[in-house]
Amino acid sequence: MSAPGSHVAHHFPDLETQAHAARLGMWLFLATEVLLFAGLFTAYALYRMLYPSAFAGASKLIETSMGALNTVVLITSSLTVALAFHYSKESRSKLAAALLLVTLALGGVFLVVKYLEYSHHFHDGHLPGRFYSYAALQVPGASMFWTVYFLMTGLHGIHVVIGMGVLAWLAVGAWRGSYGGAYSTPLEVGGLYWHLVDLVWIFLFPLLYLI
Repeated sequence: MSAPGSHVAHHFPDLETQAHAARLGMWLFLATEVLLFAGLFTAYALYRMLYPSAFAGASKLIETSMGALNTVVLITSSLTVALAFHYSKESRSKLAAALLLVTLALGGVFLVVKYLEYSHHFHDGHLPGRFYSYAALQVPGASMFWTVYFLMTGLHGIHVVIGMGVLAWLAVGAWRGSYGGAYSTPLEVGGLYWHLVDLVWIFLFPLLYLI
């Protein structure tokens, strides 16, 4: 493993200052992500007030069990990524890398479940806007529910894919012993991003699946 001092960029006086800047930068970035999803949550609330019966009826067409499974999967993945950071601080890089790989596997499970969900909705005509063709629920606002559903879950899915890319890069670095001890900040900030992905889903699940 490299010496901690070798990871300090030239414009920082020491590793602690660099780590503080990295955390601050990540928290500012996460704040912009929260603002992005807050706008979507606001749109959801407005349309739900306009079309309460349509939103309730359309929500019944979603497989709640699949959403619950994905909730468990993401919560578990947050635990494994937190443990990866913990063991990295203890300089157990190989174990940290293994836990990151477990997190990646869980992210893959999440995406597979979403693919199965989407396939079902595509087949039955649960589609946004003018593409909506489900004959059993023809009420004003039904297509709007699916517009909101695909927009919110699709954007979240993109974040999952990006997070998996970040974690894969971190796993390679951890396996090579690039992190450990005093220099585990990359795993910390990468884990923060993954926790955001988890947190957003915890809001999406009750809003879309349990109404």
